[in-house]
Amino acid sequence: MKNNHIYTASVTPHRAFAGKIRDYVMLVKMRLSIVVVFSSLMGYFIASGGDATFAKGILLAFGGLLVTFAANALNQVLEKDFDILMTRTADRPVATGRMKSSEAVMFSGLACLVGISILALFNPVTALLGMISLIIYAFVYTPLKRYSTLAVAVGAIPGALPVMIGFAAHDATITYMALSIFIIQFLWQFPHFWSIGFLGFDDYNRAGYKLLPVRDERIDRNLGLSSMFYALLSLPVAVFMFMYLNVSFTSTIIVCIAGLIYMLFSYQLHKHFDRPSAMKLMFYSFLYLPIVLLTYLLF
Repeated sequence: MKNNHIYTASVTPHRAFAGKIRDYVMLVKMRLSIVVVFSSLMGYFIASGGDATFAKGILLAFGGLLVTFAANALNQVLEKDFDILMTRTADRPVATGRMKSSEAVMFSGLACLVGISILALFNPVTALLGMISLIIYAFVYTPLKRYSTLAVAVGAIPGALPVMIGFAAHDATITYMALSIFIIQFLWQFPHFWSIGFLGFDDYNRAGYKLLPVRDERIDRNLGLSSMFYALLSLPVAVFMFMYLNVSFTSTIIVCIAGLIYMLFSYQLHKHFDRPSAMKLMFYSFLYLPIVLLTYLLF
């Protein structure tokens, strides 16, 4: 009995610490946060034209991560009663009660304060965009999801702002180039969100989220056509950048081909309207954005 007591006492703190780390990784949605920061860094390096410094890139990544952490933590506090209803989110720490809401809010406040302060070291525009992104995501998009499909468009704004934050960190202003790539990233999110929503429709419906257009309590059959439309809109933006912003012909062709493929996968969703076609669209959406950003960086 004594040996068992010693073993338990020595292991429990370690397991508790490991569990707390896992909870914070879930709280901040680490994988999503990394994608957000990747987008911001790409914007910074594209804007720099080769004169970016490693130290500033690290600083931008750290500040961006903290602001994103803060937004995601607030999101989980506000949605804790609904997260528990969905299979995908039922094990989140605030939803299950493993973490108190007050702890998550305190963490969010500290992360926001430090993150915005770091972004302010670049210039006021960068800090302002970071704060706008957090406010829209946590306090507009998050509650709106339960009332209107307009939430997808609203959520696409903070989803696209990171690349503009990256540009602003270098240029200290909002350039036409930053605005153009912001629009492409904004448009990218509609097929991306809708494919995810299609795959998780029952889960979202159970929690009362209105992320997809619905007709007669079923997903609107025109979802694939709507996805095609938003993918199509990215093409004239790419052409505009070629004609007026000195973007290379090579990068324009690559981005347009990527957009046409995006349209093709969207059409497949319209044609078949099944999980495999939605899955293909979702996976391609994960590839599409890095392809576009890396193309503008390299070419």
